Amino acid sequence: MDKNIIRNTVLDQRESFEKKGSFVKRSVSKSFLITKKISVISGIRRSGKSTLLKQISKDYKNYAYLNFEDERVLDFTYQDFNSLLEVFLELYGDQDTYLFDEIQNIFGWEKFVRRLFEDGKKIFVTGSNAKLLSSELATSLSGRHLKVELFPFSFQEYLQHKNIDFKKSSTTKEKSLIKQHLMKYMRHGGFPEIVLGGNIEELRQLYQDVLIKDLLVRFKIRETKAFREVALFLLSNISSPVSFNNLRNLLGVKSVTSVKNYVDFFEEAYLFYNLFKFDYSVKKQIINDRKIYCVDTGLINAVAFRFSENIGRIMENIVFIELKRRGKESFYHKDKKECDFVIRQATNIIEAIQVTQNLSDPETREREIAGILEVMDKFKLKKGLIITKEQDEKIRIESKTIEITPLWKWLLDLK
Repeated sequence: MDKNIIRNTVLDQRESFEKKGSFVKRSVSKSFLITKKISVISGIRRSGKSTLLKQISKDYKNYAYLNFEDERVLDFTYQDFNSLLEVFLELYGDQDTYLFDEIQNIFGWEKFVRRLFEDGKKIFVTGSNAKLLSSELATSLSGRHLKVELFPFSFQEYLQHKNIDFKKSSTTKEKSLIKQHLMKYMRHGGFPEIVLGGNIEELRQLYQDVLIKDLLVRFKIRETKAFREVALFLLSNISSPVSFNNLRNLLGVKSVTSVKNYVDFFEEAYLFYNLFKFDYSVKKQIINDRKIYCVDTGLINAVAFRFSENIGRIMENIVFIELKRRGKESFYHKDKKECDFVIRQATNIIEAIQVTQNLSDPETREREIAGILEVMDKFKLKKGLIITKEQDEKIRIESKTIEITPLWKWLLDLK
């Protein structure tokens, strides 16, 4: 590749990178930022990975930066890394810190990064494909990296962007304002650009970009119609149990293997996530129906269904993503009754959570309480949690306590 193209791209990108707004300070552990290992930031496109790099860059006096999604470096190959290093040296001198966006696009990138690492350099890389990143990290960079998954804004980050001090929400007026913002957050989601601009069309375009650029093109998928139909079906049936065989029959996909591959691809692009039914047998977990959740509720509302008719499912999706954001390992539980989420720590189930819009209806109240009690009895839990839209109370049944709390309070981690 022409070295002058690389030089001009580096210069142009550096200027744009330094002009980039820093937005809300993202919730990333300090250990991830100060480790001497390679710091890997993964997540769906437009979730704020580049902005996080910009925030990180402020802690370093000198750094080198390149975004490999730039169309000018589409022909960049492993052999061009030496030319890139020469450009960095010529422009900025010897750097101790390197920031690389979407580097997984370049075959053999991990060997180059390992070379820099072994030369004592600090490296941050981002990527939006889980499989490409993980396969290379597990081989050449095993034991040399720390990885964090970046999601769209949490509700806490959303409120910080709106300059709302949620920790002082003691008055009725303050709580009312937070609830209003929660409805907007549930409807439009947390993608930083959408929070800033609020253009729903951008969400539809983002969805298409993920399908086309990150999946159809990258994986050379030929059955594009079937692929899109599977994606739309999953988006329209968030939180419902999914059977690959039923999906194949319903949508006319050529094989169960194709359906499974499609779902795996969606997860690799961080668009959808699988929630498995809890079982001590991993084989049974894989065989059983799974539930699918989307990375952001704004995408669901923009592409799939009416928000007002599906608030309960939107709430459940938000809780699932928040559990992942908090690093919880979750499953759903189904025996005689059903519980939306059970949290496992090591080999033990330590928490049970139900999510429902409200408990005003006697039938709903009985069902949700029965589902969580079944889990509490089975795993000998003293406490359970039911997350609702508004209600806030405690139920004591014999020696057990079921806490009912509003979604906004749980998301803000307020007691």
